[in-house]
Amino acid sequence: MFQLFINNLKTNLQKPLPGEDAQFEMAHVKREKLSDILFDYKSYRQSAVLILLYPNEKNQTSILLIERMTYNGHHSGQIALPGGKAEPTDIDLQATALREFFEETGADIIPAVIGKLTPVYIPVSKFIVQPFVAYVSQKPNFSASADEVNELIEWEIDQLLNPDIIKETTIEPTPGLKLKTPYFDVQGKMLWGATAMMLNELKWVLNK
Repeated sequence: MFQLFINNLKTNLQKPLPGEDAQFEMAHVKREKLSDILFDYKSYRQSAVLILLYPNEKNQTSILLIERMTYNGHHSGQIALPGGKAEPTDIDLQATALREFFEETGADIIPAVIGKLTPVYIPVSKFIVQPFVAYVSQKPNFSASADEVNELIEWEIDQLLNPDIIKETTIEPTPGLKLKTPYFDVQGKMLWGATAMMLNELKWVLNK
């Protein structure tokens, strides 16, 4: 069943992607669409993340998420996907996603990349993030980076597809700026922002 799921997803990823329409269902109210602004790509840094799918011990298809360490930065403590900025030694952004994935999770199996989603730009940290979708046929052994990852989170794909886990809250990303935003309730933790936007596009692709 897992391989059939992957085959169907791979087919759907070759079709036109839903893009911003899907992403902005999970965007906060003040976020601007890339298509609506004068955008200078040269001022933004390239980065990539990996959406890893695998069957867990109960044979349920799962996504690997990370909870970032608390630090003095824009994305401190957030629920995210393994990934990070491109380095000069990376041959392309897929290489960036895989390198960062291994650095952060210590996985002992090499994922097979089956496609990619629409890039997301992050104004606050000036990144353009390219999401890649990959899978492994069995759950890897993980050894999370003690410097970057507070916790690895196994999130069953059925939860992503469950509309009841979408909630709304008010955040204060900077002092005095309050924004309403939707988020995914992931095991009692708040998954919002760019990661939620990317995963909502994956949700649309799965529902094709």
